[in-house]
Amino acid sequence: MPEIPHNPSLTVIIPTYNRVELLAKALAGYENQSSPGLIDELLIVDDGSTDGTETFVREFRGKSRLPIRYLRQSNNGPAAARNLGLSEAKSRIILFTDSDIIPSGDLVEQHSAWHRKYSDVHDAVLGYVTWAPEVHPTPFMRWYGEDAMLFAYRSARGRTELDFRFFYTCNLSVKTAFLGEYGRFNESFRTAAYEDTELGYRLSKHGMKLRYNPAAIAYHYQFFSFAAACRKAQANAHAAQLFFKTEAGQEILKQIEHKQSRLSYRIAKIGAKGAVKLLHPARSWIDSRTRLPRFFYHLFFWYDVNGFGKAAPEP
Repeated sequence: MPEIPHNPSLTVIIPTYNRVELLAKALAGYENQSSPGLIDELLIVDDGSTDGTETFVREFRGKSRLPIRYLRQSNNGPAAARNLGLSEAKSRIILFTDSDIIPSGDLVEQHSAWHRKYSDVHDAVLGYVTWAPEVHPTPFMRWYGEDAMLFAYRSARGRTELDFRFFYTCNLSVKTAFLGEYGRFNESFRTAAYEDTELGYRLSKHGMKLRYNPAAIAYHYQFFSFAAACRKAQANAHAAQLFFKTEAGQEILKQIEHKQSRLSYRIAKIGAKGAVKLLHPARSWIDSRTRLPRFFYHLFFWYDVNGFGKAAPEP
């Protein structure tokens, strides 16, 4: 592979489905990048939207200084949309993100600098995602976005290299040549769940090194109540079943089964069910602005998700 040049430019791939208002915020963020010249192209992959996304993108492109291309497919899910973007990308580096992810002012510059620093074809770069201040995140949302339910950034603190479970395509850049040789998304995954983890596992088998740059910040523009987070987990049940049939899923399933086979786990499970009943009067505080202990959120989330639909194996 040719040497990565100083300040390498990249292709941004954004899959979207019926999120035209959020997409507008995301594109405005790329318009205001500190180094817009590092964006070779911005590929908007429309997954069959019916909310005027195509008209908006074409009008925005006509007024923008960014090199935007619009791609469209029938509604096949984000995995298929990203694969379409991959097939069209022209840069040496691809930055994956989402239409509800707003880039910080130097996001592209941060990814570019780290690919210059880590120039091997196997090196990928994960950035940090936090909630957009405008959505006024609750303490529950802070937990949800940091403690392994939506993302697990808390456990990434102080680390510079992560394993495949952190392959989050909401803020992730990878060498195009590496993906071209070893990885495309499994299009059997029709929703935004597990498809990135599954690809991350396959890439790790071919030597991927996932570097973590917490200064490459992006903002998640969504609000989640506790009930909405539980519904999301339950809605991902089919994707979870599919994932645990893959090699990546089997690897994680072994770890879960080993943990659940311990006597200490079984005792803790019984105790947790009792604790939920004991703490039930405080349940109404979950969505409040009062910061509660992390175990409190984890306890009720575990109980609700596994008690009504078993969206995934118990943590």
